[in-house]
Amino acid sequence: MSHTIAAVSTGNQVSAIGIIRLSGDDCIAVSDRVFTLNNQKNLCDVSDRRLYLGTLHDKQGRCIDQCMVVVSRAPHSYTGEDTVEFHCHGSPAVLAAGLEALYLAGAKPARRGEFTKRAFLNGKLDLTQAEAVIDLIEADTADAAANAAGQVGGVLQKKLAPIYDDLVNLCSHFHAVLDYPDEDIADFGLENYSGNLRSDAKALHSLLQTYSQGRILRQGVAAAIVGKPNVGKSSLLNALAGFDRCIVTDIPGTTRDTVEETVMVGATRLRLIDTAGIRDTEDTVEAMGVQRSREAVENADLVIFVCDGSQPLDEADAEIIALCEEQENAVALINKSDLGSAVQPGDLPFMMVIPVCAKTGEGLAQFADAVDVMFEGQTPCDGSILTNARQYDAIRRAYETMLRALQSLKLGVTPDAVLTDVEEAMEAMGEVTGVTVREDITARIFERFCVGK
Repeated sequence: MSHTIAAVSTGNQVSAIGIIRLSGDDCIAVSDRVFTLNNQKNLCDVSDRRLYLGTLHDKQGRCIDQCMVVVSRAPHSYTGEDTVEFHCHGSPAVLAAGLEALYLAGAKPARRGEFTKRAFLNGKLDLTQAEAVIDLIEADTADAAANAAGQVGGVLQKKLAPIYDDLVNLCSHFHAVLDYPDEDIADFGLENYSGNLRSDAKALHSLLQTYSQGRILRQGVAAAIVGKPNVGKSSLLNALAGFDRCIVTDIPGTTRDTVEETVMVGATRLRLIDTAGIRDTEDTVEAMGVQRSREAVENADLVIFVCDGSQPLDEADAEIIALCEEQENAVALINKSDLGSAVQPGDLPFMMVIPVCAKTGEGLAQFADAVDVMFEGQTPCDGSILTNARQYDAIRRAYETMLRALQSLKLGVTPDAVLTDVEEAMEAMGEVTGVTVREDITARIFERFCVGK
């Protein structure tokens, strides 16, 4: 028997509608104590998943709100338990009063993610789907939301289930032959499973290859803006952000540390990192900033080289260009196009070179198009992109142990040695879906959720 929990599921901001959610064996009875239906029925007599109008009141019978209620009985609910939702007017004061009345009627405050955790424990969601719920809530782009929605719908689970089933079949066949030698069971031969192991390992490898795209989908593109001091790096960040995020002066070395801002550039979310101008300096603080700039370049998904187009390139520019050329994705912006053209696109060894003016916004649309082309996903955002670091690590371990099993097959080792690797792969894959995951890990996962989800 599960105790009844309650929480506001729509945040604490003023809105048109606010929802109070309950789940648990007694949630209908608890709700009946503080809600009177206009048709004078009891909540235990209403139909499932239909909205009913009534009055939410406190323990003294005073009206809190005229609102709607919907009941979903187990197992046909989000949590797999009986649930009740009150659709109130979205005043934080109304929602707080309604929640207090439900607590006095017998409900307990829900913990972070407890509704989704109950859905997981009751078999309504596996762990990939449960983790995708928070990804869907936190999604900043349409692609991120679409991929998370696909995973909530079970796309990732459906990719992994056949692989896990193959491993289970292999292990169960081996143990059946070992434990019941007198039964009429087909002889066990590892060679009969090598093809499945190989195709399963290939499927895991393909899934792992989507993680770099998934990380960008979830976190955005880490884009380091680099160049000499006073070429307009901070002005560029301000122009892309749409407000004065950085201090801009004519004094070289104004930016002495990395400054970050997340912006949408075209259809791509960039985590822009404005770096200190890279140059030799005897100023200790500025030198630390220059070192951080170099580290930002090394760790960036995209390097944006900025030069002053009104001045000829010099050795300092050449040194920074060499640093940028070591990175996979780089684009050059010739800034200050309104002041002349001492630098031509052909002077720079980049695949994409765009004249811009951070002051007027000229060329920024072309820059946005270039970024979209560079980071346009090759995998459809339908839930098949791996975005979760925990899941990536578990699948990587499963893949590596399956490779070891295949190598053991080639070497002709005994079946029990091969199955040690197969069972280890099963353990790792079970961590992804929640079959074998430890309780402390699941607790940490659901702590990411807000109260009420």
